[in-house]
Formats: sequence, C-alpha cells, structure tokens
Amino acid sequence: MKYNQFGQAYTDTEELFELLYENPDLDISRFQVEDPGQYNQAREVTYSNFPIVQRYLPMDYREEVPIELFDHVQQQNWYMPEDYKTLDIAQWLMDQCDTDAKLQRVGKELMLYQERDLFNLLRYLKYFVDTMRKNSVVWGLGRGSSVSSYVLYLIGVHRIDSMYYDLDIEEFLR
Repeated sequence: MKYNQFGQAYTDTEELFELLYENPDLDISRFQVEDPGQYNQAREVTYSNFPIVQRYLPMDYREEVPIELFDHVQQQNWYMPEDYKTLDIAQWLMDQCDTDAKLQRVGKELMLYQERDLFNLLRYLKYFVDTMRKNSVVWGLGRGSSVSSYVLYLIGVHRIDSMYYDLDIEEFLR
C-alpha cells in the first residue's frame, strides 16, 4: 500500500490483483488506485457492455450485447504470466508426443481447439496446472467428457489417457 501527499492509501493494479487473488471476496470499492483515470477507462471498456455486470453500472453504461461477443472478449483476457501468454502451446503439446499415433491425435485435437479459438484457454490451463503442481495442490483424476481430450491429459488437467481407452474427442468438443 502506498500513500499520497494527503495521507490517503492507494494501490497499483498489480497489488490490487494480488489482494484479489488472496481474497476473491474482497470489496475493492474501498481501494484508491494509482491512476483513477486509467482505472475508470479500463473499467468502462472492459465491463460496460456485459449483461452480467450491467446491474452494477450507471444507466448510461448499460446496453445489450450478444453472448457470443461477451464470450469472445472474456476469452481474450487471461491473467497469467507473459511466458504462458506467448507459449507456443501447439509446439509444446507436439513435443510431448513420442509416437506417430499420439502426434496425429494431438494434431486432430489442436485443429478442433483452434476452430473454437481456445488456444488461450489451453495456455491458461498449462499455467494453472503448473501453478497447482508448484504449490503441491491435489486435484482429481478427471471426470466428465473432458477426459476424452488427449490434449488436456498431456497438459495435466486430468489423468485419464483417452488414447488408451479409445475415447473420441468429439465427446468433449460438441
């Protein structure tokens, strides 16, 4: 926390994200930010057009947006280290394969993920799994249709080898 010339506490964006990470239920309305103009502009651009937060915004910000646009914008905003944002996830996944059959399966799945513009999700999942491993967090073996994805198996999201059990990726990406 920093203090301005009037003794008022304020924070920068990075510190605010850390506080939110530590306590997701934190009421951030009580925090002053380092550059309120930048914060207000970012809030307006990021949140003003989405139905989920419209009830908290002044009336002049509210408008309807198609759910597809909402999803697309949200899928572009992943909070992860730059190393993961720039990771060539396709190459990393292919490097994990030691047989032609695995390479073909990964290639097929990657095309399906790319068609749905989900590479950022895969990068985030890699970051998330790496973070859980680093912090010794235990998670389940896998459940539901996600276990039919060999790519998610390679990333470590689940521990069910979909190639071994001959599970079709179409079960997951319908």
